[in-house]
Amino acid sequence: LDKTGGLTEALALRDAARAEGYTVMVGCMIGSSLAMAPAMLVAQGADLVDLDGPLLLAEDRKPPLRFDGSVAHPPEAALWG
Repeated sequence: LDKTGGLTEALALRDAARAEGYTVMVGCMIGSSLAMAPAMLVAQGADLVDLDGPLLLAEDRKPPLRFDGSVAHPPEAALWG
């Protein structure tokens, strides 16, 4: 999201890429669950998703995103503060 100008632009870019027949990937570097939560919205329309940044942190925001193996679950409302 940082590289696209935010959530609205990321959604528009994803949709434009899809319309042109591109494969869409949503990924991240290291970041907290709060940083990954909006990307999960973009990831819903992606072919490849790599949003495991919170798993690389020694300590994450409470409550964190929940991961079951390779599945990331939607954030709890409390994540937003």
